Amino acid sequence: MLLQDKRTGSLIEVVEIVDLVNPAKDKISGRVQSGQEEQDQEPIAKDTLIFPSGEDLPRCWVEADYREHETPGSVPH
Repeated sequence: MLLQDKRTGSLIEVVEIVDLVNPAKDKISGRVQSGQEEQDQEPIAKDTLIFPSGEDLPRCWVEADYREHETPGSVPH
C-alpha cells in the first residue's frame, strides 16, 4: 500500500499493513519511494501520513481511544 508524506509529498510504501491499522502504534515501517533503487525500511510517524488523494487516515487507525469521544447513542463517524 502506498501513502504520502504530507510534509514532503513523497510516496511511502507501507511494509506492515497491520501496524498501519493498529491505533496503538504511532509509527509504521515504511520505505520512501525515491529513485530507482529500493530504499531501506525506516520508522515513519503515522501523523505525517495521508492517502495520495489527500485524505487523512481514519481516526480508528491513529487514535486508540477514538470511541471515547462519542456520546452514548451517537452514530460513529
